Amino acid sequence: MTPAAAVRFSRRLPWATEENALALAQAERAAAGLPVLDLTVTNPTQVELPYPDLELAQAFADPALARYRPAPRGMSEACACVARDYLRRGVALPPDHIVLTASSSESYALLFKLLANPGQAILVPQPSYPLFDYLAALEGLVPRPYRLAYDGRWHIDFDSFDLSDVAAIVAVSPNNPTGSYLTTGDGERLCALAARHGLAIIADEVFADFPLTPAPDALPAMAGLSSPALTFSLGGLSKASGLPQMKLGWIAASGPPDSVAEALHHLDLVADSYLSVATPVQIALPKLLAIGAGIRASIRERLGHNLAELARLVSDSPCTLLTAEAGWSAIVRVPAVMSEEGWALRLLREHGVLVQPGYFFDLDLGATLVVSLLSPPPVLAEGTRRLLAAVKAACGHSD
Repeated sequence: MTPAAAVRFSRRLPWATEENALALAQAERAAAGLPVLDLTVTNPTQVELPYPDLELAQAFADPALARYRPAPRGMSEACACVARDYLRRGVALPPDHIVLTASSSESYALLFKLLANPGQAILVPQPSYPLFDYLAALEGLVPRPYRLAYDGRWHIDFDSFDLSDVAAIVAVSPNNPTGSYLTTGDGERLCALAARHGLAIIADEVFADFPLTPAPDALPAMAGLSSPALTFSLGGLSKASGLPQMKLGWIAASGPPDSVAEALHHLDLVADSYLSVATPVQIALPKLLAIGAGIRASIRERLGHNLAELARLVSDSPCTLLTAEAGWSAIVRVPAVMSEEGWALRLLREHGVLVQPGYFFDLDLGATLVVSLLSPPPVLAEGTRRLLAAVKAACGHSD
């Protein structure tokens, strides 16, 4: 019998990736049964926040769940709910400019299919969340970074743009992990640049509901601009309502009316090819958004408390807490007596504290560590105290 030939997988991703040193150290600690103070958790359902379990269950107690009414952009009632929710940020959008998806990741996938041909580049901010590399590669696209500069505050370095064979520009506001809003000035300049080159903007605004530090010139939503560029704003239940398990995201289209109409017409075909959004979550959406308001308030309270405590603890140390305008993360700059990976490994192996090194997000500000402000307050406080003790020891200081 002829042996079967080996299956050849696509070259979109480097499938044979190895575990990094920090992941291996985590596995070793888990195998040894040693506890970890995890300052990286960003799942709001796993950080000891109060969740209205019964209300969530009751939100799905509707006989209409038994009937299937497929629609490319999502059920009209659900799209209208999202449009009403945008009014919280002072943005008025027609419901038929909303396209529902199963997640922000799927929103990116649909838009990449709509806007780009295989091999083209997508401009993405740097630093930012590393998922872009995978989402772009899975569509056969090339993620090309543009720089966010830090001078006490983050802003776009427009001189870093390379627009050759670019299909779209991604803007993340607030950015993850920098916590920086897109300023109104940068937003207007970005829209003008995109319009001049015939490019669309994909504005990821999933953390927009979590302000931390006053930023008077922050742009609350790209859809709120009278933009000359076709713009797609992304949101969803995962962050805004603290309900990642519900799997509902959305795309809000804005910009020149003719461009918006043509884009939505084409997006209908893309979305209709998948029809991935479940009927139950669409029917339950009015109740889920109402429930999510309470969850969002709890998350905001947690973030504000943890940021204040982190700032208090770091203030009398060799470390620096970078300004965070919004979001769920904070960046701590530590003395560069060792690499970021060296710091993360030492903290985990010797102090039982898990943090993310800045290079995970392409941060380039010396030695930085990223911590989650969503952590339970006792965990964040004790983890920070251990981090600062490790820093003082490494720098030759003692209490």
